[in-house]
Amino acid sequence: MTQQTLVLIKPDGLKKSLTGNVLTRLSETKLDIVAAKIVKVSRELAEKHYAALKDKPFYGDLIKYIMGEYHKKKVMALVYWGEDAINNVRKICGSTNPEEADPVSIRGAYGRITTKGVYENVIHASTNAQEAEREIKLWFQPDEVIVDLYPTKIIKEKIERRAWA
Repeated sequence: MTQQTLVLIKPDGLKKSLTGNVLTRLSETKLDIVAAKIVKVSRELAEKHYAALKDKPFYGDLIKYIMGEYHKKKVMALVYWGEDAINNVRKICGSTNPEEADPVSIRGAYGRITTKGVYENVIHASTNAQEAEREIKLWFQPDEVIVDLYPTKIIKEKIERRAWA
């Protein structure tokens, strides 16, 4: 079954210059990248992304982590698309806890747990189809994705935006 999944290379992965290594490992899935961008994560985006973890004791540190307060203030967001995308990507990512992850997985090879107990696990991957849809719609607008993943509508509005001078 053709699926899509959100992948984030987190601030620690960017700080450690692991982007190439991570993308090389993900290429083993034979999936297509259908969207990619570098994002400065706002508090609003971070809180929406991790809304399901709001009641966890580590929530505050998790928000700071994804916003780049401990590393670089950016994330690389990608959408991978293809056959069994969610399982294929999650298999290469490994367990969320870097100490429990297979050493040849991305998290097992590059992740760590800080002294505060924050999992700096380099990468995020959607857990299921519902989360993938929610997350992709949070991180990307329809025109930023080169395939039609979900139904869209046309909205006509006047928008003020920055342009190159």
